[in-house]
Amino acid sequence: MIEGILNIRKPQNMTSHDVVSVARRTLGIKKIGHTGTLDPMATGVLPICIGKSTRIIEYLDMDLKTYRCTMELGLLTDTQDIWGTVLERRPVTCSEAEVRAAFSGFSGVITQRPPMYSALKVDGKRLYAYAREGKTVEVKTRSIYIDALELEHIFPAGEKTVTFTVTCSKGTYIRTICQDVGQKLGCGGTMTALERTSSGIFKIEDALDLEMFRAMEPAVAAQHFYASWQPLVHFGKVVTDWYSGFRFAGGWHLPMEQCRIVKEPAFARQDFYLPIRPEFRCAYNVFAEKDGAEVFLGVAFYHKKDQKFVADKIFFTR
Repeated sequence: MIEGILNIRKPQNMTSHDVVSVARRTLGIKKIGHTGTLDPMATGVLPICIGKSTRIIEYLDMDLKTYRCTMELGLLTDTQDIWGTVLERRPVTCSEAEVRAAFSGFSGVITQRPPMYSALKVDGKRLYAYAREGKTVEVKTRSIYIDALELEHIFPAGEKTVTFTVTCSKGTYIRTICQDVGQKLGCGGTMTALERTSSGIFKIEDALDLEMFRAMEPAVAAQHFYASWQPLVHFGKVVTDWYSGFRFAGGWHLPMEQCRIVKEPAFARQDFYLPIRPEFRCAYNVFAEKDGAEVFLGVAFYHKKDQKFVADKIFFTR
């Protein structure tokens, strides 16, 4: 089984699932998934997990993502982006200073209401399905985290547009930021372009063009794979001997005295900005030494009371 993670650059006019379908045909593997949906008209970084690497997706909740967005003021649509139905056009009379002031509140932990045209599920049904049926349902606000937001261009060449970059937590809707800014300014706002420039360790400058990937043989594509453990930068690292590691991969617990801790988990002694699973504060990537190299075995949670590492997921095949 081929396994690993590909950093694909998603083009416009494709869903994230379309990219997964391309990967399945190119690699001849069914077990493939992506780490975070991009809207069909959005472009940029889309990590694709292959084989056993799909099992890391749930570990990436703490990854921050960076987007470059352009919005048009004075325009309102039903989807909060330019690809929806235009609802209203309003005059834009705000100044550059007022635009900067409207963006100033988007920092740190804030609340956001997901848009009706989104893949979020309510009572087992996607919100966009309700919206297409003309139905309105209760959508609760939720907390998100904005790590940084930088305004790049305000009203370039006299256009009523704003371009900004934002680094934020999983689950942030950038088009909702555009709408909320427009509401603050009183003229409305709609997203007109969106590119994801990073997702965790994956950067746009390293992303593989989809058409280039489509033309590759599986063995060539595999040369671009990241290992399953590489994105798990928030987890600690522990190394053991080969015999202990082999037993661990077979279901045995790993005592602390048989290990060497190389790195502590990032959130062992500090808080993430949003609630996280308590286990992630004591999660480690486990490696075993063999012939002078380190072999990745899996992810384990440390049980302080018993002073041992207990496997959560094993990736090594004995």
